[in-house]
Amino acid sequence: MATLEKFSDIWARACERKGGPAIVNSLLPDTLSAEDISEYSDAQLLSVISKRVFQSGFVWRVVDNKWPAYEKAFFDFEPMKVLMLSPDQIQQRASDPTLIRHQKKTQAIVDNAYMIQKINAEHGSFAEFIANWPTDDITGLWQVLKKRGARLGGNTGPYFLRAIGKDTFLLSQDVQAYLTARKVVDAGFTSKTALRQTQAAFNHWQQESGKSLAEISRVISLGVGDNRV
Repeated sequence: MATLEKFSDIWARACERKGGPAIVNSLLPDTLSAEDISEYSDAQLLSVISKRVFQSGFVWRVVDNKWPAYEKAFFDFEPMKVLMLSPDQIQQRASDPTLIRHQKKTQAIVDNAYMIQKINAEHGSFAEFIANWPTDDITGLWQVLKKRGARLGGNTGPYFLRAIGKDTFLLSQDVQAYLTARKVVDAGFTSKTALRQTQAAFNHWQQESGKSLAEISRVISLGVGDNRV
C-alpha cells in the first residue's frame, strides 16, 4: 500500500475548496454514542434498513414521500408482525400502487425482519450488537449485514449505519476516486483486500486526527472530485 497522505493535508485541501475550516466543520456528519444507538427499537431499525434498501438506485425523495404508507402497510415495521405476513400479503404489497412496485425489495423487508430476530436471539439485542461493534473494524459489520441481511451489500449497509448515527466511512464515488488515485487500495472495492486496506487507512487517519470515520470520509470527499456537499 502507498504511503498515506497526512490528514492535515487532506483537511487543508478541503478547506481551500470549500472556503475555510468553519464551512468544512459545518458540513461534517454527526455520530451517536453506543449508548444512544443501543436505545433504538427493532422497529425503528427495520424501518431505516428498509428505507435505505428502497432508496438504493431510486429517487430518495419519492421513497421519503411514500414512507408513511409503508409504515402503515408494514405495521410500523414491528419485526414480529412483519414476519406474520403470508406470501400472498407480501405480493399484494409489492403490487400496491400506493407503495413502490418492487417484489425483491418488498421481500427484503421480511428477510431483514428475520435477520433482526435471529441476531436478537444470538446476542440479546440487534441495537446493542450494532452499537458495540468496534469502529476499527466497521467493514466487518458491513460484511455481516451483507451476508445475513437482504440487499444490504454495496453502500446500502453503510448508508443504513450512517443514518442511525453509527460511525462509519462511506465509499462514495469521490472517496473511491481518492483512494484509487493515491494507490491506497490495489484491488476492487468489493473485495476483502480492498476493504481491509481501506479500513487500515481510515484507522490511521483517525488516530492521527482524532476525528470520526464519518468526518474523515466527508473531508476526503470535500477535497476531491465533483462533490455536491
